Amino acid sequence: MAIRVALRHKTVYTYDRLVSLSPHVFRLRPAAHSRTPIEAYSFKVHPKDHYLNWQQDPFGNYQARVVFPEKATQLSVEVEVIANLQVINPFDFFVEEYAEKFPFKYSATLQKELVPYLETTNHGPLFKQWLEKNADTKTPTPIVDFLVGINQKLNKDIAYSIRMEAGVQTPEETLVKALGSCRDSAWLLVHLLRHLGLAARFVSGYLVQLKADEKSLDGPSGTEVDFTDLHAWAEVYIPGAGWVGMDATSGLFASEGHIPLACTPDYISAAPVVGATDKCEVSFDFENKVTRIYEDPRVTKPFTTQQWENINAIGQQVDKDLEAGDVRMTMGGEPTFVSIDDMESAQWNT
Repeated sequence: MAIRVALRHKTVYTYDRLVSLSPHVFRLRPAAHSRTPIEAYSFKVHPKDHYLNWQQDPFGNYQARVVFPEKATQLSVEVEVIANLQVINPFDFFVEEYAEKFPFKYSATLQKELVPYLETTNHGPLFKQWLEKNADTKTPTPIVDFLVGINQKLNKDIAYSIRMEAGVQTPEETLVKALGSCRDSAWLLVHLLRHLGLAARFVSGYLVQLKADEKSLDGPSGTEVDFTDLHAWAEVYIPGAGWVGMDATSGLFASEGHIPLACTPDYISAAPVVGATDKCEVSFDFENKVTRIYEDPRVTKPFTTQQWENINAIGQQVDKDLEAGDVRMTMGGEPTFVSIDDMESAQWNT
């Protein structure tokens, strides 16, 4: 079952005077490793008079570097993505034998390659207390069970808030407040995993959530309307499985609704937009919208009455065309398969 959706993300900056725009970097193109198939993409920038170069950063993320030769009173960016939301099992992966249980040590080669994602810093007392309380590093535990537990405990301890201020809270600050935006929780999770010896990176991307066909009988049904927005989560590197997404905001692993844009060792390198202008007053508007453009019929959402009428009408027309052409069908009993060592039995001769 698949649902094809169109995402539209538009951001507009309006300035109170003509300003010079520095070269801007936009990280708003789905990453090459996105598990959700991306069928089409467009990126439009205004003012129209600009120079655009697509690049890849040191970590393989796509980024658009845009140079503006003239002053402007407005900057707008519009992204459109066609994505095929095929159901993804977030646990559909293999794990190398040596990494099946936590704790484990990466192989020498991996340890060298993952250096940027293992970098740790000193944190406050609450950070250390949380690890001591919630992460058993002495009892061997299946790695998937261990990661699920860490993710869910963090989700339980940190309440979600919409925070419009720029930047990301320190891990200690998020724990002290027990409150944070998606990027705050993601950055905290990245550091918790690294202190446990697990390579982790920060992810900026789109989150798509669709209204369920039927309300759940034994739990929350999710969003009441189709929804998309910029989001942040973490990815951990598991030998054999590769990078696996963990969303502390929901307490779940990343699935088809998580479309990564930039995955980096530091949240600063994953910012969706980076640039500067002359000193001015600026107003900011944005729109995130998701539209279903195709859906496979399914048990919870079968063909509509109109669709069935169309199907029946086509069938009736085909019958008329066959009759008009005197096309006849004969059904016979000749078998298309005969056993090589039992060809005389009744099933082949009756």
